[in-house]
Amino acid sequence: MTYRLNDKEYYNNRELSWLRFNYRVIEEAADVNNPLLEKLKFLAITSSNLDEFFMVRVAGIKDQIKMNYHEPDTKTQLTPQEQLEGISRLNRQNSTIQYEYYHRLMRELEEYDIYLKRPDDLSEDLQNEIESIFDTEIYPSLTPLGIDAYRPFPKLMNKKINIFVNLSNKLGEQTAIVQLPTVIRRYFELTDGRKTYFVLAEDIIEKHISKLFGGYEIDRTFPFRITRNADLTIHEEGAADLLIEIERFLKERTKGAAVRLEIDISKNDSTNGSFLRSELGLSEQDVYKFDAPLDLTFLFGLTSDLKDRFPHLAYPPFTPQEPALLSGKNIYELALEKDIFFHHPFESFHPIVDFMREAAEDPNVLAIKQTLYRVSSDSPIIEALKNAAENGKQVTVLVELKARFDEENNVQWAKELEDAGCHVIYGMNYLKTHSKITLVVKRVKGKLVRYVHLGTGNYNDSTAKLYTDMGIITTDEDIGNDAINFFNYLSGYSLKPDYKALHVAPFEIRDLFAEYIDKEIEFHKENGKGYIFAKMNSLTDKKIINKLLQASQEGVKVDLVIRGICCLKPGIEDVSDNIRVISIVGRFLEHSRIYYFNHNGEEKMFLSSADMMTRNMIKRVEILFPIKDPLIVEEIRSISRLYLKDNIKARIQKQDGSYEYVENEHEPISAQVELMRRAERHGREQLVQKENQLLLKVRNRFRRKN
Repeated sequence: MTYRLNDKEYYNNRELSWLRFNYRVIEEAADVNNPLLEKLKFLAITSSNLDEFFMVRVAGIKDQIKMNYHEPDTKTQLTPQEQLEGISRLNRQNSTIQYEYYHRLMRELEEYDIYLKRPDDLSEDLQNEIESIFDTEIYPSLTPLGIDAYRPFPKLMNKKINIFVNLSNKLGEQTAIVQLPTVIRRYFELTDGRKTYFVLAEDIIEKHISKLFGGYEIDRTFPFRITRNADLTIHEEGAADLLIEIERFLKERTKGAAVRLEIDISKNDSTNGSFLRSELGLSEQDVYKFDAPLDLTFLFGLTSDLKDRFPHLAYPPFTPQEPALLSGKNIYELALEKDIFFHHPFESFHPIVDFMREAAEDPNVLAIKQTLYRVSSDSPIIEALKNAAENGKQVTVLVELKARFDEENNVQWAKELEDAGCHVIYGMNYLKTHSKITLVVKRVKGKLVRYVHLGTGNYNDSTAKLYTDMGIITTDEDIGNDAINFFNYLSGYSLKPDYKALHVAPFEIRDLFAEYIDKEIEFHKENGKGYIFAKMNSLTDKKIINKLLQASQEGVKVDLVIRGICCLKPGIEDVSDNIRVISIVGRFLEHSRIYYFNHNGEEKMFLSSADMMTRNMIKRVEILFPIKDPLIVEEIRSISRLYLKDNIKARIQKQDGSYEYVENEHEPISAQVELMRRAERHGREQLVQKENQLLLKVRNRFRRKN
């Protein structure tokens, strides 16, 4: 069969697909199912996402143009310049809607006597209070930066709010900039009776900025913000110590070239920023003007401050439950009998922490080996590893120093772990180690047993409450041997091992996906029933996309649940009409990766730390691991079917690459809400079971006494 694969109309551009994902996040600010404070938080998430997008993706495209690289992308055939133009158009549309929702939600907040105001809009008493705040808390840390022949345009910090100042006296006009120092809070809270007011720091500074420029008239002020290129090269080759090289890199990154200029035009809509644009080497396309505050990430703090006072304006509290397959038993004892499945945040991350803590204290544990990519700021995992080393166990930890925007944290963790006696590896040359694996070697009844935890998400107890992830703990012999070979490969010098159960990128995961899609096609030709399910964050790899298109054209049904970027267009007649693409954006960040192939009923199920992205499968060390226990396979299939039934939070991709909410006449269902209900129901059942067991013990004791 000749497949239809090479038309650019079959694909979405990666960058524009990401912006469509960010629009889906913006839409959560208008979803009636979300409480008011959660809607505002989604606007903050959108801004945070967009900062990283500009610092990395847009910066990378700009670098291509600077280096005279004008080759089109391999899927949609857009040149770098055409991609920048498309990004500018689509992001302006997104931003317009984002700020429409912002103004609407701030008006809703006023119904609860909560106001975001400028100093001039406050009573005289509150204005006096604001002036006192300026004089005592803000003014001492401000530094006015004049710009003239003796004082060149300053190197302004990335993502910080600045105030541009035009001023004059009898000698002429001058220009200056005042940057908000990091030590200053972004907003200040005041009360007047039952009313609560929040005032932004930049508005307070603008109100009293004349105190910084004695003898001058202030002609005009406006806030602005610069986003800089953070996608700089880490010089791994020839680095004597990667930790030192990362520290050098972190200093350089703050000085990257400007890639975006944002201007607050709420006081003066004629402000064009031409002087700033010229000084920063930016085009009009790089300038974004807003009739509202810049950097809506301040809403993270604002909603957090209000949540305790207005709990009904936030999500109802949810407590992660004990994993269903654990049932109150000791992990190490149960893992000898069967594999244990974990599904966070519906099920608690505490058993994973306990798994580490028990290993650190147990005298029968000889060695612990673990990969760390992102961890929390006060990580119990780190403490357990340090404790294990201090207890004399052999502890090997791969800390990925190149984890983007976590480099500084990971440098600090690496130093702490080394000081505690752990053997620390910094990663691999030119590859990021994104795998999530822990190996505990323990003596049980005179034999060494290998306990392995494998997961789709980071060893981060904070994000485990917010991200959906899956994992297993197993004593499977093949997986245990593979885990030993994996860590030996990372820590020493050897050729890549031949793994029996695990599949390890670079390359091997993509090769397996291609092989299994081909097999699914063959099974379907012979028996029908061809079916592939995949859940991931992003799909960008053209080789895998083309394999999926081939499967569709052969009649294999393909369901894809993809939160973010999807470069495949579904539903095109005779091309991808057997493929359905669904995106779910909800209370929790969808982060688990599931890959399922029906294989004529043989059912091959895998979980992974990797997406079907070229960077994951070619430029990272990732692990794809099989689910062997039929009960766990069925549990994950049940969860997968639930996502496909979602008609509250699910959006389906149309042929043109846009998304619309799933509409059907079935009973309303949100996958995440149903998974929370299931977990709570199981938690109640476990509680009743424990109470019954306790009553039974008490009754038996009473009978023995009598």
